[in-house]
Amino acid sequence: MTDPELREKIRREMLHIAAKRGPEKSLCPSEVARAAAEDWRPLMPLVRQIAAEELAEGRIRVTQKGKDVHPLEARGPIRLSATYNC
Repeated sequence: MTDPELREKIRREMLHIAAKRGPEKSLCPSEVARAAAEDWRPLMPLVRQIAAEELAEGRIRVTQKGKDVHPLEARGPIRLSATYNC
């Protein structure tokens, strides 16, 4: 799978899971990575990068301990959820 194909797969999975759960429920970024590949751990930085892109587009909300954060600036676990634009 090429990098653009992998990025699109991650983006689709992220938006699909988030939309399925709705704005009131969140997901762990590792769920997206696990859905994209068996060897998912190396994908975590890419998942955060794509989350940042989707945050900028207004489709994803990123939180840490219930507060809005930027996925590339937050250290530690984050959660993703759909916005009403997802």
